[in-house]
Amino acid sequence: MRVVRDLEWQGPVPAGEGEYGEFFAAAAEGRLLIQQCPQCGNRQHYPRALCTACAAEPEWMEAAGTGNVYTYTIVRQYGVPAFAELPYVLAMVDLPEGVRMFGGLTGIDPEAVEIGMAVTAYARTYDDTHAMVFWEPA
Repeated sequence: MRVVRDLEWQGPVPAGEGEYGEFFAAAAEGRLLIQQCPQCGNRQHYPRALCTACAAEPEWMEAAGTGNVYTYTIVRQYGVPAFAELPYVLAMVDLPEGVRMFGGLTGIDPEAVEIGMAVTAYARTYDDTHAMVFWEPA
């Protein structure tokens, strides 16, 4: 996964704590992580302390960083000072590993986004050791 160094990021940033800490740290290294249960094999995202299928402790696995747009919305207005240029796209992406991941979709005119389009993940740093995952057309 490509990493864009952007320590000038002006938007909100996640705390990078708890179950999410390793996810954001791995993104800064160019790795996209999801969770898989060692007991039942269930895969899940967003990160949780327990498997949603059997309540065992999940482990991290690296995902390919590819997917297809499941659904999306175009944000055209924002009630407080915007943390991104308007309009922008938020997409739910189906990963081949069997989970859906939510994130910003960049690098495309919002009107050109289509359900089913192929996308790839990239990471955008917000400090020296953490990054957020975004999507772009494949």
